[in-house]
Order: sequence, then structure tokens, then C-alpha cells
Amino acid sequence: MRVFVTGASGFIGSAIVQELLGAGHQVLGLTRSEAAAQALTAAGAAAHPGALDDLDSLRRGAAAADGVIHAAYVHNFAAYEAAGQTDKLAIETLGEALAGSGRPLVVTSGLAGFALGRPATENDVPASSFRLSEPTALALAAQGMRASVVRLAASVHDDGDYGFVPTLIGIARQTGVAAYVGDGLNRWPAVHRLDAARLFRLALEHGAAGACYHGVADEGLPLRDIAAIIGRHLGVPVASKSPEEAADHFGWMARFVGLDLSASSALTQQQLDWHPRHKGLLADLEEGGYFK
Repeated sequence: MRVFVTGASGFIGSAIVQELLGAGHQVLGLTRSEAAAQALTAAGAAAHPGALDDLDSLRRGAAAADGVIHAAYVHNFAAYEAAGQTDKLAIETLGEALAGSGRPLVVTSGLAGFALGRPATENDVPASSFRLSEPTALALAAQGMRASVVRLAASVHDDGDYGFVPTLIGIARQTGVAAYVGDGLNRWPAVHRLDAARLFRLALEHGAAGACYHGVADEGLPLRDIAAIIGRHLGVPVASKSPEEAADHFGWMARFVGLDLSASSALTQQQLDWHPRHKGLLADLEEGGYFK
């Protein structure tokens, strides 16, 4: 299968590219820079110049492929509404190119819109539209394509991670405190990026139209446990912050750090025969690479 991958040079996208190539697929990767194009070519993929807001480039890439994995996102959480609109337009454009073809479209979403007080399942509907990607993609399933969604855990971890956990480490370095909110028992799910990459491939190959799959290995890790490891490795105290103090301490992260986002991947594992096999987040943190 020839697969068009957006975000192909990113932290998760680059792992997806390697997973696809290793399974015998051909990859056409969306690239914004010459350096990214060279890296893709060196990996054995083909480069497709363009950007997430270059809709013509998205149409051409999708039209030239047997399937699409949309892993790109503008990670500007200070302006997440604008980022969501950009993502929505990109998904709609990819869908236009695939409409009526029966080809697969796998779109990335997250679990930040749940916070149900119990592990979210693949059948749950988000309580808030933190990302517009999911409803946009699922609406496309009725237009003659095999559109599905991969909901990624709050932490996708491995060497090169620049997401939530590195942000928490940076805040602890800056403030001299590894903090959590309240009792710190709110939970975050996590998944190793190589396990996530394999899930994207399986969803592309076998996913059902209109299905949601969970990229979750650690169902829910208490934020207090994550903060304790951060504090120990940095040699700083670990402390609770009240919800009122959280805004000053965590900045833009305050809207996420107190959420209980636990999620199950039981249905995903059953339906796609996907079973996480790489180390968990706490073991990854304990190895110390995140603190170098």
C-alpha cells in the first residue's frame, strides 16, 4: 500500500513511517523543509512538499495514495482553538480526496476531552471538543471511505519526547518544585511511541469505518507518582498545589494537569490484535533520559 503520512518527520510520525516501511508499505510523507525531506528520503520514504495549511498539497498527497495517516498537528496550546480549526480543514480536505474510494483515512485525536472519573473506553464520546479532529473524521466515514480515529494517551513517550511530561520537567526545573494538583491521584494514560506507531499501521490495514481506537498502554498513572520521579531526579521537593495556585505554577498546562484522563484500550487490543510491548512511562522516566 502507498500511504500518505502527514506529520511524517515529527516525534510520532517518524515512528509511523518506520513502522509502515518495516511492514512493506511505501510512504509518501508531507514535509515542510528541505531537512525533513532529506531525512525522509534517507529513511526510505518519498517526500511530498507542503504544510498542514497548504490544502492543495494535502489533496495531491491523498490523491496519490492508497491510504492516509494524518499525524500532523499545530502544537500551540496557547492558541488551541486556531490549531483545531487548521486541523479540521486539513482533515476535510483529505476526506474530499478519498471520498467514494473506500480507502482508509486514520486520524489522530486525544483523550483530553474525557475526564469521566473512570477509564474512558473506545465507545465513549468526549464530553468536550478539545480537538475537532475526531468528529470531523468520523463524519467522513459516511462519504465512502474507511475513516477511523486513533485517540492517543496524554503521554506518548520515548527518546525525543517534547510533550506534556517534558513540559512538567521544565516547569519543575524553572520553579524548583515538582508539583501536582490537590491529592495528585488524578490519572494520566501513557503509551510508548513505537507501540503507538504499530497501532496506526494496524488501524490503516484493518480498522473499521467510524471506529475509535485507543493508543493506551498505561491505563492511568497518578500525577503524584510522575511528580515524585521528577522531583527525585532533579533533586527538588515534591509538593501539592491547590487549583487556585495551579494557574500560576503550571501556566497553560494548568488546564490539563489536574484532569483525570484514565483510559482503557481493551477493545482496541481485541479488535486489532494490538498489544503494547514496550516499557511503560514510569520505567522510561526512571532510566533518566528525560532529565539529560
